[in-house]
Amino acid sequence: MNQKTVVLTGGGTAGHVSLNQAIIPSFLDKGYDVHYIGSKDGIEQEIISEAFPNLPFHSISSGKLRRYFSVKNFTDPFKVLAGVFQAVGLLRKLKPMIVFSKGGFVSVPVVIAAKVLGIPVVSHESDVTPGLANKISLPFASHIFTIFKQTLKYLPSEKSSCTGSIIRPELFEGDRTRGLAMCQFTNGKPTILIMGGSLGSKFINQAVRNNLTELLVQYNIIHLCGKGNIDEALNEMPGYQQYEYVTTELPDLLHASDYIVSRAGSNSIFEFLALEKPMLLIPLSMAQSRGDQIVNAKIFKQQGLAEVLQEEELTPESFMQALRTLKENETALRQNMIEAESPKTPDEMVALIMQYAKK
Repeated sequence: MNQKTVVLTGGGTAGHVSLNQAIIPSFLDKGYDVHYIGSKDGIEQEIISEAFPNLPFHSISSGKLRRYFSVKNFTDPFKVLAGVFQAVGLLRKLKPMIVFSKGGFVSVPVVIAAKVLGIPVVSHESDVTPGLANKISLPFASHIFTIFKQTLKYLPSEKSSCTGSIIRPELFEGDRTRGLAMCQFTNGKPTILIMGGSLGSKFINQAVRNNLTELLVQYNIIHLCGKGNIDEALNEMPGYQQYEYVTTELPDLLHASDYIVSRAGSNSIFEFLALEKPMLLIPLSMAQSRGDQIVNAKIFKQQGLAEVLQEEELTPESFMQALRTLKENETALRQNMIEAESPKTPDEMVALIMQYAKK
C-alpha cells in the first residue's frame, strides 16, 4: 500500500466526472499521488486529460449497465469481467490507500477489484435515488456519501451520510466580460445559457431553434447543443453562439449568463444554485432514463429554486411560456437561492473521504 496514492473513478457522462474534477486539485495540493481509472472511449478521459494533462489516466474495459433489453446485455457482462481483471492488475501495481467512486458504469469493475484486494472504497451518489452502478457497488463500499438528504432512506444507515453539494472552485472564478467577449455579445441584452447535457438533447435543441428568431429579440443565446449537433446555417446569426461542448470555458459562460435552461442532473443544478442563476429545468423523461432527473427537478421546484418543464410537455409554445414564467419569478428564485445552504468545499470533501483510507 502506498500511503500517498489515491485512485478516483467514474464516468460515462460529465455528471459522473465533475465532482472528481472538483476534488483533484485538493488531493494534489495535499501531496497525494492521484490516479484516474476510466473507460477507453468515455467522456471522462477527455475531461480529465484536458483539465489535468499530467494526471495519470488508466483505461479499462467496461460494459454499459442497461435497464432495457439489448443484445449487448449478453456481451457487456464479459466486458465488465475483463474490466475487473484489468482493474485488479492496476490496483495491485498502484497500491492506493483508498478508491473514490463517483459512479457510472466504468466504476463497477474498479470497486469490485478494490474489494477483492482489501482496498477501502468510498462512493458518492448525486441523485435522489441511487443509480444502478452505485446500487451494484454498494455491498463493496465502506461508505457512500449523498447530496440529497432524501437519498439516505434508500441506503444502509450504518454506511451512508449526506454531505450536501460540492462545487468546483473554478466555477466561481468565471468572468462575465470574458464570457460575453468569447461569444461576441455586445448588444447589452440578457443572456440565456442552454445546456442539454454532455451528449446534447434533440428536444431542447429543436425547441430553441424553432423559437430562435423570437428569442433573439429579447436575449442573447449561448447554446451547448452536444456533439454533432451544430447547425452550420446558424453560425453567423447575431446574438446566437453554439458549441458542441465546453470545459475550461464553462465558468466564463456561466457568469455571462442571466438565465439557464438545462437538464436536471444534480451536479449541474447545484452548480447553478451556487452561482444563483435562475434556471428552467427540462429533466430527461422516463422514456430515456430511470427518472432521477425528474425527482431532482421536483425537489428544486418545491424549494423555490427552479422552474420546471417536463420533456413530454415540451413544445415551441410551452418552451416560450416557461421562459416567461422564469423571468417573472426571477426575484423570488434568486432570493431563495441566496438563503439556500452553502455547498461543501473540495477540501472538506477530501477530508471526509480520507477518514476511510487504509492507514
